[in-house]
Amino acid sequence: MPEVRVAYYTDPADAWSWALEPAVRRLQVEFCAAVAITYVMGGLAREVGDPVAAARAWLEAGARSGMPVDVRLWLETPPASTYPACLAAKAAAEQGDPTPYLRRLREGFAVRGRKLDTTEALVEVARATPGLDVERFRIDLASNAIVELFGADLERMRSRALSVPALEIGERVLTGLVSWDELRDAALAAGAEPATDSPPTVEAALRRFGTLAPAEAAAVCSLPGPRAPAELWSLAAGWRVREDRGLFSPA
Repeated sequence: MPEVRVAYYTDPADAWSWALEPAVRRLQVEFCAAVAITYVMGGLAREVGDPVAAARAWLEAGARSGMPVDVRLWLETPPASTYPACLAAKAAAEQGDPTPYLRRLREGFAVRGRKLDTTEALVEVARATPGLDVERFRIDLASNAIVELFGADLERMRSRALSVPALEIGERVLTGLVSWDELRDAALAAGAEPATDSPPTVEAALRRFGTLAPAEAAAVCSLPGPRAPAELWSLAAGWRVREDRGLFSPA
């Protein structure tokens, strides 16, 4: 059984949650089953307001984290709301771990220029996510039960006076773009024990996660400085991985 439960208050379209991906993925690798993450959908924007402000947030998050971003979506055809994507993440969770689906939503908003605010766009992402029953997903997405689950998430966040991103780990609440050291210290303080002290190879991390940005490879595989991008591009040169929009995946 997992030793520590982590409540992660997030939104698929939140720039700072995208910036946290390297640290969160390292948490998953280093602690494995010692931590269990539950995603609480924070409802970043019922209505997306100033697209220029949104683009600036993405640019700042990318600059501070090293994660790739492309802000043309937010300047040209921004989503009307982030609520549909939150509902979709809750629908995916009805079939198990929503992490793979949520990651595809994040990539869509961050670098792939996908306007993920309609049923068909969200179903298309489900179709590309291994393990999801697409028809069940479509039915769940349209159900009142998913609306109620999302509403409960919003109320949970409001009752704690939190905003996305935030993580509850034991007695600690971490907010904003926290460092890996802060995240690890909180997990240790809550009683989690590292499952391994040997970081995976880049290829092993790619097999586990499907896609990696250089900043994620650096964090997950403990590759400082230029080593992570150098290893990724070396693998790409050997046709073992491919790069698309700043993300690497197995070839």
